[in-house]
Amino acid sequence: MQSNFILPTIESIYSNKYNNSQSSSLNTKSKFFQSNMASGSNGGSSNELSNVPQVIELNVGGHYYTTTLSTLLFESGSLLTSMFTGNIRVSKDSRGRYFIDRDGALFRYVLDYLRNDGLTLPKKFEEADRLLVEAEYFRLKGLCKLLKKPTRKDPRGPTSRTSGFITLCVRGTYAFGRDGIADIKFRKLQRILVCGNVGLSREVFSDTLNETRDPDRKTDCYSSRFYLKHPHLEMAFDRLHESNFKMVTSAAGGAGYDPESEETKWNHFTNYVFFRE
Repeated sequence: MQSNFILPTIESIYSNKYNNSQSSSLNTKSKFFQSNMASGSNGGSSNELSNVPQVIELNVGGHYYTTTLSTLLFESGSLLTSMFTGNIRVSKDSRGRYFIDRDGALFRYVLDYLRNDGLTLPKKFEEADRLLVEAEYFRLKGLCKLLKKPTRKDPRGPTSRTSGFITLCVRGTYAFGRDGIADIKFRKLQRILVCGNVGLSREVFSDTLNETRDPDRKTDCYSSRFYLKHPHLEMAFDRLHESNFKMVTSAAGGAGYDPESEETKWNHFTNYVFFRE
């Protein structure tokens, strides 16, 4: 009986092994290519991130800043984090500084927020709305929250009061001119007392307020022992006007005097009451 079974030759065995090896190699390369495609078309982003220095020079709208990478990455989810983690490509100027086409003057406050995790604005800052636009552009949620918080800035700390009364109590006399010229009299103020809420008084008069007679008062307390470091009544009025206070009433009268003194017989007091809504 003749058998139809044919033994494979050595050539056919090696040929099958070669074909299987080639097929396995092609499958491996295909999987590697698909893996790279799935990781993103900009395969150089990881290399780009590794090339970002720890100290970074910025050109923001023509204003130059130097900061650290950790500062720019302070708030996760922000646009700056995306820029300096390789997710968004950042252009450079002719000197190799990273260029951001935004308001360079206001960026200093953005950078201060990232450095300090807080917001400190100068007194009478009038660009809060524009700074909010910058904060929203950079997607800094914490800074947006601080800018939207309805509080007034106080150099000694935050105060919840936006309205209230401040009373100026003035005591003075009229001094004669030099060389005994009795018909020329000048106003001579002894002291300008400040009465009212401590936080409001500090906000209005700032460094011109003397608190030595009633130190360490909290902003929500009241005091009638503060006084100004200068005797200029009109300067105090200007400060109150700049803080949107309006005078609502005043009162005046004579004060005790020495009958033997020509100058003290003109002693008088005046109280000015101011209010802000």
